[in-house]
Amino acid sequence: MRFEITRLDDVNGSAVDSTVVDAASVNRIVQQAAAMGQRIYIRPAEVPAS
Repeated sequence: MRFEITRLDDVNGSAVDSTVVDAASVNRIVQQAAAMGQRIYIRPAEVPAS
């Protein structure tokens, strides 16, 4: 499964940038964001139609 992780602006909460990662990478990214005090939003990535 893949997830979209969006980094949010600290002031107004708007999306700054986003990336799509596999499930194995989510924990590492969450730990890094927590250590740096970043706000992030995580949701399942849309799967393109086959």
